[in-house]
Amino acid sequence: MYYETVFIVNPDVSQENTEVLTNELVEKIEKAGARIVKREYWGVRPLAYSIQKRNRGHYALLVTDGAAEVAKLIDESLRLDERILRFLTTSITELSDEPSPLLRRRSTAATEESQAEVETKAEETKAEETKAEEATDATKAEPTAEEKTAKEESGETAA
Repeated sequence: MYYETVFIVNPDVSQENTEVLTNELVEKIEKAGARIVKREYWGVRPLAYSIQKRNRGHYALLVTDGAAEVAKLIDESLRLDERILRFLTTSITELSDEPSPLLRRRSTAATEESQAEVETKAEETKAEETKAEEATDATKAEPTAEEKTAKEESGETAA
């Protein structure tokens, strides 16, 4: 049976310590004879409502494959840890290899941002090239000091 656990860690805890907490939970799960199928860190996100006077938290997802006792172990471990604001463990019937919708949305936003940056840089480069071409055209239209001197010596004057 597959179990999906989403938990929220106190935002005062650093990301590194959140990873340590998650690693400790993974070790407990593996010692109990289950395996971790998926592990995702969703980052610091706003809470839907204030919990313990906190408005944000570190979100994490673990999908495990094991017996019902494993789900109880996860719940007990998370319930006893002071750093955990909330958690929810649910059983799932289908397992997906794809990233969670939240992680997909985040990667899509990052991809769109990087594309916008590339487009902006391309526009800036094009503008710089246009300015350089205009400057080159302007210098070609105006005779240089040497050309002016040569024209004056040959008797040609600008009318």
